[in-house]
Amino acid sequence: MFKKTTCGFVAGAVMAITGNAAFADGHGEITVGYFLEWPMPFLAAKASGAYDEALGMKVNWVSFETGTAMSAAMASGDVQISVSQGVPPFVVAASGGQDIQIVDVAVSYSENDNCVVHADYEIDKDSASELAGKKVAVPLGTAAHYGFLKQMDHFGIDVSSLEVVDMAPPEGAAALGQKAVDFACGWGGGLSRMKEYGNILLTGAEKQELGILVFDVTSAPASYIAENGDVVAKFVKVTADANAEWAANQSEDMLAVIAEQSGMDVEATRSSITTFEFPTIDEQLSGAWLGGNAATFMKGVADVFVEAGSIDGALDSYEGTVNTGPLEAAKGM
Repeated sequence: MFKKTTCGFVAGAVMAITGNAAFADGHGEITVGYFLEWPMPFLAAKASGAYDEALGMKVNWVSFETGTAMSAAMASGDVQISVSQGVPPFVVAASGGQDIQIVDVAVSYSENDNCVVHADYEIDKDSASELAGKKVAVPLGTAAHYGFLKQMDHFGIDVSSLEVVDMAPPEGAAALGQKAVDFACGWGGGLSRMKEYGNILLTGAEKQELGILVFDVTSAPASYIAENGDVVAKFVKVTADANAEWAANQSEDMLAVIAEQSGMDVEATRSSITTFEFPTIDEQLSGAWLGGNAATFMKGVADVFVEAGSIDGALDSYEGTVNTGPLEAAKGM
């Protein structure tokens, strides 16, 4: 896998260099997708213009509510890079034949993606069987959907006994507050609001013990990476630098910028970001992440979705959907 992705990346970088004049003339800017209410260090670099400076072009930022919408925008050519796309929506797109690849691990967040049961039911992990027959809000094809399926499997609840409604986390939180649904699954600001009305069943650590990893990736169309490898490498380098600055200092000034860019207040931002982990480039390239485990995990996610009837079929392997070339290049920058 390493040889294949690296050779492809080097060829892409050469193509990008030879095609630089055409690129500058016709593509003097790119569009990047991201999430609001999802506070991450890269947002400080977004605010400072660090991406524009490093890439030598204008970076347009567009916010999305789900990773599935990011996939659609990349498929249509409207978005060139997506930051913090959930692994499940990435897997759904790749399994369906969309030619996209992972270029870095954006964030790991077991505590920041979960399902919340309305407090009126007084249901916890010891009485989870009482969820059978209930109505649940789930953003389908996302990390929250995968976690929901795995949790229901763990508790022995037949998903077909539930009324599952497809809702983005903010809508799911509102529906839970109005008791239009009995429980809801989501992440970020939506999850924080859900918790105002109820309780989670499993902690992040308990979910990890069940093999429910929760992480997001930076993704891009494979054709875009092949033709613009240098741009993608510079992009992930700026992200890595922002992560390193946050890890080293966690300054109030940086937190304030991240909060403003997230559309959140400072305390809500602090509460969310303390549950996030941002792996370094070396960690991402290790066997624990993009050097091996990520592809294996994605195969597991795909197989769960096939079994649940959410997708028609899985790829034999997801190794080809991981391109470590840009990260390898960024490491040397």
